Amino acid sequence: MGLRLYNTLGRKVEDFEPLNPPKVGMYVCGPTVYGHSHLGHAKSYVSFDAIVRWLRFSGYDVNYVQNITDVGHLTDDADEGEDKIIAEARRRGLHPMAVVELFTKSYLDDMDALNVLRPDIMPRASGHIIEQVEGAKALLEKGHAYEVNGSIYFDVASFKGYGKLSGRSVEEMEAGARVAVNDEKRHPADFALWKRAEAGHIMQWPSPWGMGYPGWHLECSVMSQKYIGDTLDIHGGGLENQFPHHECEIAQGECTTGHTFARYWLHNNMCTLNGQKMGKSLGNAISLKEVFYDGHHLLDQTFEPVVVRHFILTSHYRTPLDFSNEALKAAEAGCYKLRDTTRELTAAAAKADAKPRAEQIQFALEDIEKRFTEAMNDDFNTAAAIATVFDFVKQAGAWMREETGQEDLRAADTLMQRLVGDALGLKWAETGADSNGRDSIIQILVDLRAEARQAKNFELGDQIRDRLTAAGVELKDGPEGTKW
Repeated sequence: MGLRLYNTLGRKVEDFEPLNPPKVGMYVCGPTVYGHSHLGHAKSYVSFDAIVRWLRFSGYDVNYVQNITDVGHLTDDADEGEDKIIAEARRRGLHPMAVVELFTKSYLDDMDALNVLRPDIMPRASGHIIEQVEGAKALLEKGHAYEVNGSIYFDVASFKGYGKLSGRSVEEMEAGARVAVNDEKRHPADFALWKRAEAGHIMQWPSPWGMGYPGWHLECSVMSQKYIGDTLDIHGGGLENQFPHHECEIAQGECTTGHTFARYWLHNNMCTLNGQKMGKSLGNAISLKEVFYDGHHLLDQTFEPVVVRHFILTSHYRTPLDFSNEALKAAEAGCYKLRDTTRELTAAAAKADAKPRAEQIQFALEDIEKRFTEAMNDDFNTAAAIATVFDFVKQAGAWMREETGQEDLRAADTLMQRLVGDALGLKWAETGADSNGRDSIIQILVDLRAEARQAKNFELGDQIRDRLTAAGVELKDGPEGTKW
């Protein structure tokens, strides 16, 4: 079965057929950089990272573009209110671009920790003002926009397809429903392509209509088409951006070029905390830095980034994901079991005896890869793919206990690394001998503990174990000795 995905535009699962295979142009809405990334960002960008990884794993040449919104995103997510970055800059007493630099770096650091691949291109809205002015001019010339007091608005009545992504009709879009009342607009659903800058507005640029700044929606249309072309193969983003943001992108893009703006629309669902929507006003918005390093009063402990990534991938990208202490701890246990098996398999493959290949193991490996591929080709079902990997873990454990031959273990190790590391992007901190001798020191302590226990000095043995645990080193006692 080839790759099939759920296209929000048609509300059905479709075969994936890129415009110019094997090339795939994929655009995902990036963050508005006015605060630290939170669990919702992790859900979104880990999900799309898994999609990009699987496309490349399957042989596609992906041009992955993700923007940085550093201007124009107003506080009501439409056309009114204050720019979110300017509001944060005022609160901090900084220039807006200092805020942008601070939180762009913070975002990238968090994504690196989650092993999210960097996009091929990360354009900034403030670096593409000329293109956005030209985009607004083109829509004016084609009769899809109008100018009022230095602001340019898109005329939704001029585009019959407006609402086809969200399923809303223009008639249903009344004033006050997510779109603030604005006397300058002909219709409440009309949206800003360019906004006139009031006196004292820090972020503003010259245009044919006076000093101003771009509308949030226009930024994504202009930047995606600049770096991919008139028609994108895939456009991704959060479900909350389906309307109005993505709907407006379609209108702008298709009215400018006359071509389909995006062939496939993928939307990841939101995440909650203990069944409740996350938000600053609710006091449960947890930043990734609090999850990874600093701690939060709603969390019992901190969690490694790889655990959070593992947890996200155990759900489908289109389903809601509920974070809780219990769920994260369960994910941690599963993640570490997978980690231990991959390391043990690599070690076993290196020292196993040479034996003929076993036909049943070859068949089992082919079956695992087939099931994994079918899961990922079924609308990127990472949950089913990980379930297959844990079946693999059980079989690998049996093969190692049965002293399987070196070639079979090497084949199993290679497949495990490809599926877990390359396709799912799960990567654990290295603990090898090249880590400045750290593992040698740990092994010395483990050996000293074993000697203390053999001498029945259990108090000293427990002290060593407790102090290693406090340092983040877990010991596992078994018939063959202690592993860490």
